[in-house]
Amino acid sequence: MATTFPRINMRATGKNIESLRKQKNLSVKGIQAFFGFDSPQAIYKWQWGDSLPSIDNLVVLATVFEVSIMNILVID
Repeated sequence: MATTFPRINMRATGKNIESLRKQKNLSVKGIQAFFGFDSPQAIYKWQWGDSLPSIDNLVVLATVFEVSIMNILVID
């Protein structure tokens, strides 16, 4: 019997990141400032579901959004 492992739904997680950002009334530029990124491209990629934040960045997002990491990730 094959074991099924959970997987992160990147698109849904991206939409969740965008929703949490908007709930906190933060702009993409505002999130960029928290991270000290030179450009907002990484944040857009997270929101579009093209990539996921690293674990370190997830910890920062969870702190900024005042939620747990599990409230950011969408797991299938």
